Amino acid sequence: MSQGVRTRPEGSGQPLSEAYDTALLDLDGVVYAGGSAIAHAVGSLERARDGGMHLAYVTNNALRTPDAVAEHLTELGIPTGADDVITSAQAVARLISEQVPAGARVLVIGGEGLRVALRERGLTPVESADYDPAAVVQGYGGPDLTWSRFAEASYAVARGVPWFASNTDLTIPSGRGIAPGNGAAVEVVRIATGAEPQVAGKPLPPMHRETILRTGAERPLVVGDRLDTDIEGAFNGGVDSLLVLTGVTDGSQLLAAPPRHRPTYVDADLRGLLTGQPEITREGDGFQCGGWTATAADRLELEGDGEPLDGLRALCAAAWTAAGDGSCELDGEKALARLGL
Repeated sequence: MSQGVRTRPEGSGQPLSEAYDTALLDLDGVVYAGGSAIAHAVGSLERARDGGMHLAYVTNNALRTPDAVAEHLTELGIPTGADDVITSAQAVARLISEQVPAGARVLVIGGEGLRVALRERGLTPVESADYDPAAVVQGYGGPDLTWSRFAEASYAVARGVPWFASNTDLTIPSGRGIAPGNGAAVEVVRIATGAEPQVAGKPLPPMHRETILRTGAERPLVVGDRLDTDIEGAFNGGVDSLLVLTGVTDGSQLLAAPPRHRPTYVDADLRGLLTGQPEITREGDGFQCGGWTATAADRLELEGDGEPLDGLRALCAAAWTAAGDGSCELDGEKALARLGL
């Protein structure tokens, strides 16, 4: 993948499951939502795996252990082993282990996933700043994490103890809607101490490094639903990405994406792993994909008919070309409405 400015989604003559050896799949919004499998996810992943693609599940959620995640996926009909799951807890534990002595005590503000990951790296989780920890690590601890835990972190960080965060996602999806994520909890400690943590999770390099070390992927494809974590993480890692529209990203956000948030491919759901991707071609002042032609003048315009996704791909090419290395500010709502997006 080139790290230049992407001006259109790419095409692929091969099914993506054949063009890449490993799919690095986000979970929430890609494989499941609210604990239930997303439509077409189970069958698509089964076919990709049967065709020889290695499936790895990469999550910024540091609460659950790889064993728990694997068990959940298996219950959904996606046979998964713990070795197929990579979490931000594992990435941050490795980052800490490289900066503190073996066996060092680490103050944990979070859940069991963090504790298991720290022990895997030979570190000792503790619960109080009074145990003279060599580091503080903060990860999502679930909705019942008490205010006193943030106080423990603040006491240690204010003394100068190195502070680490598994990730800084401000929100996390739940069955009842969008809830505060670990990033919101990190902000509490940041405000109290004025300090800045070292962060491991997507979209930052420690998470990509952890994923490659654990999977051995040579031709990985990042598959996600979030531009600011999954797609930016792929950009930072210099690998290709597939955005699926089953999660948080809508058409307007995709058209406005700056270069680091522009995916290599765009598809409706995980069935996109099993197919090639159409080419987008330049046609005069516009871009053509399938039966659609998109242009960018005072606003984004779309003419033609056909598959809505092809229209969206053509609009991406027009918007991203017009924006160059910035974010597209042209109005595309009328064009998206034609596509039902």
